Amino acid sequence: MKRSRSESMEENRGKLIAAARKAFAENGYAAASMDALTAEAGLTRGALYHNFGDKRGLFAAVVNQIDTAMAERAKARAAAAGEGWEALLAEGAAYIEMALDPEVQRIVLLDGPAVLGDPSQWPSQNSCLKVTRQAIEQLQADGILKPVDAEAAARLISGAALNAAMWIAASDEPETVLPKAQDAFRLLVDGLLARP
Repeated sequence: MKRSRSESMEENRGKLIAAARKAFAENGYAAASMDALTAEAGLTRGALYHNFGDKRGLFAAVVNQIDTAMAERAKARAAAAGEGWEALLAEGAAYIEMALDPEVQRIVLLDGPAVLGDPSQWPSQNSCLKVTRQAIEQLQADGILKPVDAEAAARLISGAALNAAMWIAASDEPETVLPKAQDAFRLLVDGLLARP
């Protein structure tokens, strides 16, 4: 059975993203060769340009794929922690822990901001901010959190988790930095509680 043009394009996109993900993780954005990764995917540079525009467009697709998977893992950790405040804390702690993953370190936390700019402007981060803001609004309605602007609180919590993860990723001793970052994150966000 013959594949449709859209199925073929989707397959090519998947091959390019998989090859790029490997190349960016192993070599970093700057050193990743477009010729090598298109050869790895069994495609041409033309296919890369057609699907992503350029190297940066391909990198953005890889970051989005990884960042989306990170958000799903963090949500799963939150669901396992229960509901409410503990779920929110677990989600932030999970995001921080993912900084130990070499692929996450290199692609999302180190090269991502350098190539794509402010992570708070990435589409995947915006959806996380929305979910965090909604959780904060519910916790405020339940009387668990102080009456503070929910968007401001969501941005500060997300920013604290992101910066903790970036600190870990850039550290020479990420395993040592992790518990320090998690402890500080917990103390910081505990300040939002309505009652100690």
